[in-house]
Amino acid sequence: MIGHTSFPSEDWALRETSLDLSVLANTESIFALSNGHIGLRANLEEGEPHGMPGTYLNSFYETRPLPYPEGGYGYPEAGQVLINVTNGKVIRLLVDDEPFDIRYGDLRRHERVLDFRAGVLRRQAEWVSPAGQAIRLSTVRLVSLIHRSVAAILYEVEPLEETTSVVVAVGAGGERAAAGRPGRRSPGGRRAAEPPYLGGLLLR
Repeated sequence: MIGHTSFPSEDWALRETSLDLSVLANTESIFALSNGHIGLRANLEEGEPHGMPGTYLNSFYETRPLPYPEGGYGYPEAGQVLINVTNGKVIRLLVDDEPFDIRYGDLRRHERVLDFRAGVLRRQAEWVSPAGQAIRLSTVRLVSLIHRSVAAILYEVEPLEETTSVVVAVGAGGERAAAGRPGRRSPGGRRAAEPPYLGGLLLR
């Protein structure tokens, strides 16, 4: 049972009504999706902040020797460690050239729902950038039980201002910036690394 005030009791769903960064690592585990082949921790689509990024594939692991002072019947010779694979969940959102980051600006609303009937994780957020541009973000994350090699994210952005320009960039990888693409400066002035750029969409 979850005693946090952001988790109301509900049938066939686990709902988080606000985002508490102090328990982010816990909620990434609670809202994780898996079908026995692919496992996705519930990291935010924008990549940061995070507790521990995690994307896992069944049978993709490292082996390590298990030495013993004395051998014995049934002692395993090697151990297996499931490793974190390339993170394909990262979706960068720029609102009038400002990165969507819940640690900056004004996060008016944030809700996540793990729908046990549909088997999906839904997220809704309303955010105002430091420059005053407001957007509404809706995502649905799926790990297929029919096609076990398939995972998908439905990503919808609704600008709440008529003049707002929105850029959605899909990336894959870790925290290192792509070659030839210096990291973007966050609103706080620090340089944030960008993942390798795979594609994007500009909306006005």
